[in-house]
Amino acid sequence: MRLLERQQDGSLALREFSDRNVPTYAILSHTWATDHSREVSFQDVESGTAKTKPGYEKIRFCAKQTAADGLRFFWIDTCCIDKKNAVELATAINSMFRWYQKAARCYVYLSDVSIRGEQGRQFSPGWEPGFRKSRWFTRGWTLQELIAPTLVDFFSSEGERLGTKLSLESMICDITGIARNALKGVALSNISIEERMSWAEHRDTSLEEDEVYSLLGIFDVSMPLIYGEGKGKASRRLKEEIHKSYKGGY
Repeated sequence: MRLLERQQDGSLALREFSDRNVPTYAILSHTWATDHSREVSFQDVESGTAKTKPGYEKIRFCAKQTAADGLRFFWIDTCCIDKKNAVELATAINSMFRWYQKAARCYVYLSDVSIRGEQGRQFSPGWEPGFRKSRWFTRGWTLQELIAPTLVDFFSSEGERLGTKLSLESMICDITGIARNALKGVALSNISIEERMSWAEHRDTSLEEDEVYSLLGIFDVSMPLIYGEGKGKASRRLKEEIHKSYKGGY
C-alpha cells in the first residue's frame, strides 16, 4: 500500500508499505473532476508537479486534516495508485474496501457543498439542501467509502466539518436508502444480497464496468478486471462470484 506522508517542511512524499507494516492512516473520499486531467496523479507527485493541478486543493485539505487529527500518513485514490500499472490498479480495486475499512479516519470532501451564503457569510443549516443534492451521493465508488470506514467525517468545500456518519445518520439514510444498521457497521453478510444491490441502483461511474467493480467489497469477493468487457459481462461474473461465496444465495 502506498501512502502520502507530510514532511516537516510541508512537502509530501509517497511511501510504500507491505500489508504487514501499514501504519495508522487517514483516507480521503471525494468525487473526481469531470476532466480527470485536473486531478493529481501518481506521476504528478513523482515529478513534483502536483501543486500545479486544481486537484491539489483536496490533497492540501487532507494533509491539513490528517495532521490536525494527530496522524502522519494518508491515502488518496487519485495519486496513491499508479493507474498506468494494470496489475497495481487491479490489486487496488480488489483491496479498496479493506483499505477504507482499516483507515483510522475517513474524510469526505464535498466540493459542491458550501457553508457560505450569497454574501460570503457563514450560515447553518443552510448547507443541508446542497448536502442532499451532492454529487458524492450519486457516484458508484463512494458507496463503499461510506459503508466501510467506522469513523467518517463530512467536510464542506471550505474544509469545514459538517458532521459525522453518526451525527448525520438520519439524513444519510434518507438520501441513500441505506439502513441504519449498515451505517453503524453491522456485518454486511447479515444484509441480503438484494438489499445491498439496491444501494447502487442510482449510482454511476465514468466507466460502465466500474459500476460492477465498485461493488466487490460490498459483497466481499474478488475478480479480475477486464475493461472493455461491458457492464453486462462484468455483472454476470460478479453474480457468479457471489454465488460461489454465498452457496447459491443469489
